[in-house]
Amino acid sequence: MALETSPDAPAPVRVVSMLLDDWIGRLGAIWIDGQIAQISRRPGMRTAWITLRDVEADLSLSVVVDTTIIDVVTPPIAEGQRVIVYGRPEFYTGRGQLQIRAREIRPVGRGALLEEIERVRALLQAEGLFAAERKRPLPFLPRRVGLISGRASAALSDVLVNTRGRWPGVAFEVREVAVQGTSAVTAVVDALAALNAVPEVDVIVIARGGGSVEDLLPFSNERLVRAVAASRAPVVSAIGHEQDVPLVDLAADLRASTPTDAAKRIVPDVVEEMRLVESLQGRARRIIRRALDTEFDRVIDRRERGRAAILRRVERGRTDIEHLSARLRVLSPAATLGRGYAVVRTADGRVVRSPADVAIGDPLDVRIADGRLGATVSASGSDRKEGA
Repeated sequence: MALETSPDAPAPVRVVSMLLDDWIGRLGAIWIDGQIAQISRRPGMRTAWITLRDVEADLSLSVVVDTTIIDVVTPPIAEGQRVIVYGRPEFYTGRGQLQIRAREIRPVGRGALLEEIERVRALLQAEGLFAAERKRPLPFLPRRVGLISGRASAALSDVLVNTRGRWPGVAFEVREVAVQGTSAVTAVVDALAALNAVPEVDVIVIARGGGSVEDLLPFSNERLVRAVAASRAPVVSAIGHEQDVPLVDLAADLRASTPTDAAKRIVPDVVEEMRLVESLQGRARRIIRRALDTEFDRVIDRRERGRAAILRRVERGRTDIEHLSARLRVLSPAATLGRGYAVVRTADGRVVRSPADVAIGDPLDVRIADGRLGATVSASGSDRKEGA
């Protein structure tokens, strides 16, 4: 029956508290699955208080339990452990607080945990979150490495020391968070979102040391695995040891067997890179030297061939000149003069070809093979002799 109220007739707190207690009491006893975030026990008191957190969401309930119920649980329950609680919801009217009055607590065995992990794995695999084609390559040399790890943990130190040992100039954006217990999932998811918001972060490493199935349970959480799969920057998972394979390993772009192995994957080794550069420089020098030697030999060869071709052309030219010279000697006037002929010219240089070209008394220039003679026309005519 609904309580009728108005601004003029409000319900007193005690009435509302009593109604809430009545409504909540009608729920009856139920089984609840959760993870123990905190246990509070006071010496001499028979009552303990447990904060029971949801294994997927950031929600919790207060559980009140008699210490005799806790003491008979085997193995003993502890913070961070996943349990099943059988209890009845009740409303504590004195403080207006909802709580669960526990009647029985059962630890969730390893078999049940593994079954839950397998259920989540099958679900996410069917969605393609573990597919090889989704894996992205890591940058050769990231501008900044995002690192999520436990506070002052050995895994954090391993990644930082080994990465800087390989590439001293590497820059980190570190988020130290809880990596175990009820707050681990939310803490890691929030850190992942924060690092993805930094544009310079080119790769993100999630690192944690080894542990039991229960210790590593947050890294098989569906919410966290989905966050890794949706990351803007490629993610390297370095959780536990080689034999540990939480679901985050399957969703990450690269699985490192250990945090130290992650350091080897995210940056190159400066010493190895220098050796490679030196090797490539040596190889380049050898290739250039061989090319220069080949070109030098080719130039020398072409020079010798050109020189030989020039000499052949010069020799052919010399032979041609000799042939032309011989022909010129045969055809030249000097050769004709050498056979006893003479060239007669008048004083003005005209060649005398006929007696009619001169008159008696004209001076003449007579050229013979060995020189010249001066002469004067003493007679003229085709039937007369000319004399000097």
